[in-house]
Amino acid sequence: MRAKDIRERKERDDPVTMLTAYDAPTAEIVDSVGVDMVLVGDSIGNLRLGYESTLPVTLEQIESATAAVARAVDDAMVIADMPFLSFGADEDEAVENCGRMLKDADADAVKLESGPHTVDLTRRLTQIGVPVQAHLGLTPQHENEIGLFRQGTDQSAAREMIDLAHKHERAGAFSLVLEHIPANVAAQVTEAIDIPTIGIGAGPNCDGQVLTVDEVIGLTESVAPFSKAFGDVRGEMTDAIEGYVEAVESGEFPAEDHSHHEDGVDDIY
Repeated sequence: MRAKDIRERKERDDPVTMLTAYDAPTAEIVDSVGVDMVLVGDSIGNLRLGYESTLPVTLEQIESATAAVARAVDDAMVIADMPFLSFGADEDEAVENCGRMLKDADADAVKLESGPHTVDLTRRLTQIGVPVQAHLGLTPQHENEIGLFRQGTDQSAAREMIDLAHKHERAGAFSLVLEHIPANVAAQVTEAIDIPTIGIGAGPNCDGQVLTVDEVIGLTESVAPFSKAFGDVRGEMTDAIEGYVEAVESGEFPAEDHSHHEDGVDDIY
């Protein structure tokens, strides 16, 4: 799936699905059930690498995870989430970093946590063939500046969000993530632009939805108020690992069926 396909989904009023994935086995499953876009999110920091935020995640870590995901995906669009300080300072360096995700990690697109500072970068990237997914609302890479709070909660902020959405659309972004904003604001942004909006904590009126795969499968201890666990992988893992420990300690495992004997090597000691 390519950027053109995602844009056309809005024209057909066809909801878009997106999930995160950080490794090949997970990405293979996500792709096999028909998810449209697989995001290699910088949430890998919190959910896989043990960091307290996304800020320590490096370009190399995103590149490695993106390459693993891309190797496992056949149909979905693979999007690399550009980590903190991989863009926003020097534009030439940012272009090189983003291009590296397509050239070396086989991503189909990049995602930028967006603002006024990313409009020109979005335009330049799309001009040279790097599809860009923009991201407005709660932007975790800015947590030290704005905190992890709901965004777009007054008229001024909401108008600015619509203005930035228009600017990124005109700059060439093929879709726009709206995170943790009021549902009525997300609905107005969605109506105002012609590219698909992908909501996370932004209500039901976006053109698509995205969640972290860990919350969807029930791997985390809890889920965000705007999210939902559709399974209990954490419980299944706990039961399986407890079963393994009990079987080893009791001598039940490994059993004869799990062992191999070779003739002629019985009397070596």
